[in-house]
Amino acid sequence: MIMGKNRVAICAVAQHKNEGDLWNKRVQGMLLDVLEDLQKQTGFGFDEERGVGTVISCSDDFFDARTISDNGVTDVMGAHYRAEEKIAQEGMNAIGYATAVIRSGHADLVLVMGHCKESQSESRNRITNFGFDPFYGRAVGLDYLNTAALQARLYMSKSSVTEEHLAGIVVRARQCAAKNPYANARDPVEPGKVTASPMICDPIRSLHVYPVSDGAAGMLLASEERAGEFTDRPVWITGFSNCMDSYFLGDRDLTDNFALKKAAARAYAMAGIRNPEKAFDLIESTDAIAYQQPLWLEGLGICGEGQGGDFIADGGPVDRNVNLSGGMLCGNPIMIAGIYRAVESVLQLQGTAGERQIGGAARALAHSSSGAAGQFHSVLVLEV
Repeated sequence: MIMGKNRVAICAVAQHKNEGDLWNKRVQGMLLDVLEDLQKQTGFGFDEERGVGTVISCSDDFFDARTISDNGVTDVMGAHYRAEEKIAQEGMNAIGYATAVIRSGHADLVLVMGHCKESQSESRNRITNFGFDPFYGRAVGLDYLNTAALQARLYMSKSSVTEEHLAGIVVRARQCAAKNPYANARDPVEPGKVTASPMICDPIRSLHVYPVSDGAAGMLLASEERAGEFTDRPVWITGFSNCMDSYFLGDRDLTDNFALKKAAARAYAMAGIRNPEKAFDLIESTDAIAYQQPLWLEGLGICGEGQGGDFIADGGPVDRNVNLSGGMLCGNPIMIAGIYRAVESVLQLQGTAGERQIGGAARALAHSSSGAAGQFHSVLVLEV
């Protein structure tokens, strides 16, 4: 466990409301809203002596329709004449990177910012097609949706997950999102509507998939020595890890959770956690598609291998406070869903989650996933 003077605190978090088509605001305006919210909460500045000297951003060149996509937003993040780094993987890794920067002694105050406007693309499936090998993957039309369908079919057979289970996951997600003013899809939905929604890639139906979303989120991190300057409710990062599975789908067991298990094991060891099944007061897991919620919970050790269907049927997500925000399933954009998971976890731990607040939360698990069929996973343990 990270102890003593080497600890890193998240002092404040901010998020932009997720919307399906935020046509009237550029990404710069979204980020500026987040930055000003963070400054209002903490009063930090950008002076050379005591201000933020390092900014870590997260964005995607394809969704921004430009190379070096961070170059267009440095001014609204305070990154001019500062150390600025870009994460082009999933956004939770910006938090891991910021933690490393502080623990190394390179900086004692780091700003993390991320943005993505999915609505700017003609099709996010067409964009995710570019994540595959140009000879063996792109040419046959692979994308994140149809590879998820391959994984979903295999997993549903392995763990006895049914259409009814998936419908229940969506229904509960909407119920949670109704209490989250930042969520995109907040309208309630009945199980029958979910099971009757159009099949878009067997066995995935349209209401199984998170809606196209635009959003931005950020946070201020500080060394233990300086955290008290910005908050009286620091949230400590006690564990972080990530892991990448094989690039080619044919080299992977799509239901094995290899990368997630490795990342979780290292993060838990860092945080001194031996029994993850009972260790957390709340869990925020990145569920872009309904079947992923039980699959990722198996990989995180929250329920047993192959027990996802039973876990859902027995009310496990309710008992374990899984995705009280509504999760990615109710609308966070690709690339920064992991930042939103961390933001929601921090709000719960600080006791500022509003209508969705639970009592006595002391330790949270935040998880993110990206790549085809969960190729890449990151795991973050947060405590007060």
